[in-house]
Amino acid sequence: MVLFSLVATHADIDLETVALLSTGASELATSALAESPAVAGAIVLATCNRFEIYGEASRQDDVEDARQAFIAQLSGSTGLNEQLVARSFNTRTGADVTRHLFSVSAGLDSAVVGEREIAGQVRRALITAQHEGTASAGLVRLFQAASKTAKDVGAQTALGARGLSVVSVALDLATELSEVPDWSTKKVVVFGTGAYAGATMSLLRERGCTDVSVYSSSGRAAGFVATRGGTALDGDSLPVAVAAADVMIGCSGADTRVEASELARVRASSPQPLIAIDLALTHDFDPAVGGLDGVELLTLESVRLAAPQEQSESLAQASSIVAGAASTFEQEREARSVDSAIVALRRHTMNVLDAEMEKVRARHGCTAAAEEVEFALRRMVKQLLHVPTVRARELASNGQQEEYVAALEALYGITVEQPAAKAADAGCPVEHQDRPAPGGAREIA
Repeated sequence: MVLFSLVATHADIDLETVALLSTGASELATSALAESPAVAGAIVLATCNRFEIYGEASRQDDVEDARQAFIAQLSGSTGLNEQLVARSFNTRTGADVTRHLFSVSAGLDSAVVGEREIAGQVRRALITAQHEGTASAGLVRLFQAASKTAKDVGAQTALGARGLSVVSVALDLATELSEVPDWSTKKVVVFGTGAYAGATMSLLRERGCTDVSVYSSSGRAAGFVATRGGTALDGDSLPVAVAAADVMIGCSGADTRVEASELARVRASSPQPLIAIDLALTHDFDPAVGGLDGVELLTLESVRLAAPQEQSESLAQASSIVAGAASTFEQEREARSVDSAIVALRRHTMNVLDAEMEKVRARHGCTAAAEEVEFALRRMVKQLLHVPTVRARELASNGQQEEYVAALEALYGITVEQPAAKAADAGCPVEHQDRPAPGGAREIA
């Protein structure tokens, strides 16, 4: 089995393109698995600044077909030209897939280096794929190992102690821009009830903010605030809350957004300035909001530019942990890749032994002598198989498993068949982003 990934991130393309690709994320893995025999498993990781597809193919020759299947599916679901979709991704295979995902999960590839949220997003991507039945066994092991590596980095380096996140940096920026930096005096409106909204609520509480209202176009605000605190808003109460707000934070990534003209009308008589923090990749707030009088707009790009630089010592230590974990994972994966060959060799040898024992029993019957012969032969076969088994694992750890398989076919005529990837058992469903009712701009008045 071969692991591969298609990676589009803030480091290579603009966030608008990442957002456009992400609109086709929800059904991508299921559709590609159903449409293309080259795709044996798939997990999609979509965050505020990246869109990544992790796949598994039965053979190296299938990787390009699988890649084309994903590109075609995305082009169809997003309406983007296939050439544009293809250019947006970097394709990785083998050990490069492992190293990249481990770095991502540990927060080393983020706009805010060492951020906390990404590890949770990696876990939720796996859970979603298991729930939808698209996660192959190889991908499950990959993502589980990535999550463990993220925990090790958090526990063993200063990155974990810093507790940085996209949300925390955004709130730090808002504090610097505020005439009154005390969050206990602020009225905040949060749009969304997903993971980012939950992280935002936690950080607002840590900063002493108690006047928080939550709006969800999908109607989940009441359930969200029931466990996190705050006041649930609906379409009728939203305009009043926005008019009185000191800060509004967009975390929903819904298909509708607050338009500048609507916000200007709602806040026409509001005396206090407003800081609008848009953390949604697809924009909860019209970019023109930043041009309104008395409104300061902060975006993901603002956060990226303001993110503090980590100390080189912490980064080196975290990078070392990631590199070691990736190397260990690849060695174990290569060792597992010869399991089928080892099983085939043992089956072939035992079949020969059983055939010979049938001849012994046919001639001498089931006597004590026949049993002694069988015992001796089985002990001899076990000893003979020991060295080939050890050598198989050694060769696999060096990436030479194909040479081992070729030797078995040449010496014994054994054809080694690789098992098909199996989808993992379904996990628990996760909370997805807000899904608004059909329509255009979000109405706040």
